[in-house]
Amino acid sequence: MIEIELKGYADNRVFRNIREAFEFMRKESHEDIYFGHPCRDFSKTDEALRIRIKRFNGHFEALLTYKGPRIDNISKTRKEIEVTIDNVDAYIELLHALGFREVLTVKKSREKYYVEKGVTITLDEIEGLGKFVEIEKLEKDERNIENEVKRLLKILESLGVKHFERKSYLELLMEKANLSEKS
Repeated sequence: MIEIELKGYADNRVFRNIREAFEFMRKESHEDIYFGHPCRDFSKTDEALRIRIKRFNGHFEALLTYKGPRIDNISKTRKEIEVTIDNVDAYIELLHALGFREVLTVKKSREKYYVEKGVTITLDEIEGLGKFVEIEKLEKDERNIENEVKRLLKILESLGVKHFERKSYLELLMEKANLSEKS
């Protein structure tokens, strides 16, 4: 699957517009632990490997996710492979044994909203960064990416989003802390 994703900076007005326009799904708490590869620099190859610990409505879920390089120049669209895991500590131990190392943990509070079939918007408050909005759709056919990016961009603009960001939360936090993946 290809994840088509656009992210923009948000304020209280943008959050309010989204809350009024779309159906609330749930509030989630995320802890994303990012890992560095032992033989290549993911910041140079534009890839990511993380374990996401997600909590919502008394539920716990953990996922191991690989994100490939971005496909286009506007959005954060990329191939994504996600696997549900049941023992976070064992997976972290396994990754360490293979030479992967923890780079940074991103903590966020997320509100998820239903836009239409296959499309969600999230309101994110990132510890150390502030407020953002993301719109996301999973796509099978690469030929649809350009049109879908334009359509999702229009939705965010209609909600008051003016400034967009292609960098991941990890990249933004590392820049803020003046770190590199090799640190």
